[in-house]
Amino acid sequence: MAMMKVLVPVDGSDNANRAVAHVLALYRSDAQLDIHLLNVQIPIDSGHARLFVSPEELEDYHRDEGLAALTPARHLLDEAHVPYTHHVAVGPVADTIIRYAKERGFDKVVMGSHGRTGLLQKVLGSVAHEVLKRSAIPVTLVKPGIES
Repeated sequence: MAMMKVLVPVDGSDNANRAVAHVLALYRSDAQLDIHLLNVQIPIDSGHARLFVSPEELEDYHRDEGLAALTPARHLLDEAHVPYTHHVAVGPVADTIIRYAKERGFDKVVMGSHGRTGLLQKVLGSVAHEVLKRSAIPVTLVKPGIES
């Protein structure tokens, strides 16, 4: 069986952790997975901020914030002794995920979703929805289960 290269965008949320749990279940079922976690930081584009903060300080800030957002997902994979790679990128979130997956040859993107549909989805929008709609790479959305 060929190794599948899987990108799991995470933001530290319960939705992202559900996606990681889904990938863990696939891994435990003997799927051959090369797992990559990605956190995308929104760029600070304010000209005023750039007057007072050096590019190096901004890079450090994005890296630190990204690593903090990756912590819950990394913990889940570390506890399960599952190998993975983690990355932090900066840019518009959906665009960056789509570009990152394409440029690095991922076979699949697995993302958590709020599970919203209809009007609420249209009003609020969603990174997961944008990635699903625009990605040429297969995307699996993991939505919340029904609570009993």
